[in-house]
Amino acid sequence: MDIILQGIKEGFLLIWSLDPKIIEVTILSIQVSLAALFFASVLGIPFGALLALRPFPGRKALLNITYTLMGLPPVLAGLIVFLFLSTRGPLGYFQLLFTPTAMVIAQVLLGFPIVAGITARAVMAQPQEVYDTAATLGATRRHAVWTILRESSLGIIGAVTTAFGRLIAEVGAVMMVGGNIDGHTRVLTTSIVLETRMGNDSRALAIGIVLLLLAFIIMMTIFQLEKRSFKDDTSIQIV
Repeated sequence: MDIILQGIKEGFLLIWSLDPKIIEVTILSIQVSLAALFFASVLGIPFGALLALRPFPGRKALLNITYTLMGLPPVLAGLIVFLFLSTRGPLGYFQLLFTPTAMVIAQVLLGFPIVAGITARAVMAQPQEVYDTAATLGATRRHAVWTILRESSLGIIGAVTTAFGRLIAEVGAVMMVGGNIDGHTRVLTTSIVLETRMGNDSRALAIGIVLLLLAFIIMMTIFQLEKRSFKDDTSIQIV
């Protein structure tokens, strides 16, 4: 219990004192996770919508694969990226292993199926009447699809936030492809692992508190941006 109380105290002290090391790993954590979330969303939302709205051969199998990959073990994702980026891998020429870029790639591999899978479920949950009503009112196919996506906005926001929750807390994959190098690829999660291995349990808990606070702030920001975005889109007319 004393370690927990000490960790909480140290956590707030780290935030209050603006510890340079914590600031450094916090900034890198933000950069890596948000970059991965951006690419996972840009790729995953259209892909999920396509799986939900457009019938084609193999669609069901592709959906099942996407749902399966939503539970992709982080260490397996890290291993796959490691093998591709290693000197013996097909992308070894670019020398991306043990860089923040490799960490982003690993996190995109984890986040993409989550965004795509939840988006597909959210869109497929919309009743056929939504599309039919838009078409009856004279909407083009594009506007009708956009109407369905707007009706699925809460589910899509859920997809993005769920993916972010996994990415910001990821440790196995980023440590495998990033190496946890001080001043280069060390992030908050890998710092927690390092401090725990060194026996600094209270400091590890303190860094965990910083991570939770960071996740809370970013999550609230995402909610506000998404809410404002969909609110502004209410002016779009179906013609």
